[in-house]
Amino acid sequence: MNVRVLLNSRLMAIVAVAGIAAVLPAFFPSAYYYRVAALVFVFALAAIGLNLLMGFAGQVSLGHAGFIGIGAYAVAVGPTHFGLPPWLSFVAGAALSAIVAFLVGRPILRLKGHYLAVATLGFGVLLSIVFTNEAKLTGGPDGMSVPHLVLFGWAARGSETWYWISAVSFMIGAALALNLLDSPAGRALRAIHDSEVAARMLGIDVARMKLTVFVISAVYASIAGSYLALFNGLITPEVSGFLRSIELVAMVVLGGMGSIMGSLVGSAILVVLPQALTFLHDYEHMALGLILMGVLIFLRGGVVPSVAAMFARRRP
Repeated sequence: MNVRVLLNSRLMAIVAVAGIAAVLPAFFPSAYYYRVAALVFVFALAAIGLNLLMGFAGQVSLGHAGFIGIGAYAVAVGPTHFGLPPWLSFVAGAALSAIVAFLVGRPILRLKGHYLAVATLGFGVLLSIVFTNEAKLTGGPDGMSVPHLVLFGWAARGSETWYWISAVSFMIGAALALNLLDSPAGRALRAIHDSEVAARMLGIDVARMKLTVFVISAVYASIAGSYLALFNGLITPEVSGFLRSIELVAMVVLGGMGSIMGSLVGSAILVVLPQALTFLHDYEHMALGLILMGVLIFLRGGVVPSVAAMFARRRP
């Protein structure tokens, strides 16, 4: 019964977000607001994948922006250099990210703690260097333009169009993640998070499960990167930089590790808040830092889990 109640509450959360996404455009006075909201959903999609890896499997990654870069450059390099349609380049980018994650994950996921964090950091930095130095293929530091996504003669253009694409994609990604977590594989991931030794004693193939969730998280990041490139129409190596990886980790931590909806909240905080604080000019970054510190101090488990716990304590 408790499992059913939990599942229904998670599904209701997706329905609630869908309702908010449907109503929100009525309050947008310009296309700029569509753009900001679309970016929230795009980064939330990448944060879902990282949350599966960190919040449920307990594996730290400081180089996940590298997979965003693979997806982003796939939709730029494919049509430009190989004549592939953008939709096929999109699929190829996700497949390439999965292959790279599989090959890289086999050795580095044997590491634990700060050793794993440093290894993933090195992987992300390496990809960023490749994207910057391979100027003939990627355009170098200046980046390269990205053609529009065209399906059956329809071209995805404009902030409003990408708002709906990214919102629907987030709903699908969140539903798939919740379905994974409510499966035996999801319970195995939570067991690995609590104790790898105990998980092995229960017969769980720890290495295989960690590699599987690493590949899945890479595909989520790749899809988000492709959306970001197609949406902006331009891609630079900055998309795969170290600061982008740290930003993704911050989204997961702020929203709540182990919370799928927390990925959306964390993304909203780090995308919307800097835009809302621009009126402070030179003090914008100081105010942003103070707010983030306050959230982490007073809501230590992240926004969504902490608020949920407060409501649970108030129930009779």
